[in-house]
Amino acid sequence: MAPLRGIVLICIAFSVLTLMSAFVKAAGDTVPTGQVVFFRAFLSLPIISLWLWSRGDLHDGLYVANWKSHALRGLVGTVSMGLGFTAITLLPLAEVQAIRFATPMFLVVFAAVFLGEVFRLVRLAAVVIGMIGVVIIVAPEFDTASLGSTALIGAGMALASAALAALAQTLIKAMSGTERSEAIAFYFLATAAACSLLTLPFGWVWPTTYEMLLLAGCGVLGAIGQMLLTASYKYADASALAPFSYVSMLWAVIIGLVWFGEVPRAATFAGAALIIASGVLIVWRERKLARNATARRKLRAKGMY
Repeated sequence: MAPLRGIVLICIAFSVLTLMSAFVKAAGDTVPTGQVVFFRAFLSLPIISLWLWSRGDLHDGLYVANWKSHALRGLVGTVSMGLGFTAITLLPLAEVQAIRFATPMFLVVFAAVFLGEVFRLVRLAAVVIGMIGVVIIVAPEFDTASLGSTALIGAGMALASAALAALAQTLIKAMSGTERSEAIAFYFLATAAACSLLTLPFGWVWPTTYEMLLLAGCGVLGAIGQMLLTASYKYADASALAPFSYVSMLWAVIIGLVWFGEVPRAATFAGAALIIASGVLIVWRERKLARNATARRKLRAKGMY
């Protein structure tokens, strides 16, 4: 029953986060990206704080053992968020979501480079499959636009956002032994709010009532999605839950069509299918390696390995 609860929570979490992306897209038509990032991050902080306080976990949940690691993770995550939000305003929602599914692919590469994890054949195949998927999604932009077009810039930003998100996850993986996930999320948001204020001189606007509701929605939905995501990992392993993150693609297609009138191209679906297959392959391989490692530990404990 516990794993099922985790699956339900993560499906709801990614549904909420996809809706947040729609709010970002709607607000981003008139509100600068830096301002959207600020509201997304700043308004989430009190909600997460209240959540921790209601659990009696505010002190321990926000404890920090290594400030430098939090600062680096925060900066990387902030740039990733800014690029991702900008891409959402330049491309259809489903296309951005599909490209950002490449994050696990980049994570495999960064884990090998920075954490010394073995880059096995299955992982290499997954990366190649994922890259082919990205190329399929982006290729039509070269047929319909110049190299300096907003569509190509948006695709580049979405891909860079996915790469930086993977780098942030690599940093989180390195921090996991000393830092709690709640603290990592909280100080990332604090860093994003502080850094986004640096864009204030570059054209922030006074939001209308509608824009303010969109910006507030970004912060509230982002916080709720993050809390649901964190809660889901208490009931099931991350590797078991990972495939269910792809529910966000379904919602991106539906919301993009209903709210913004965006009809995804066949290339988007084809590329997304390959990228999702790449991610599932990576998850399957990680679960298999984890099971093998567990079996070896049990044999060692019995003196049989």
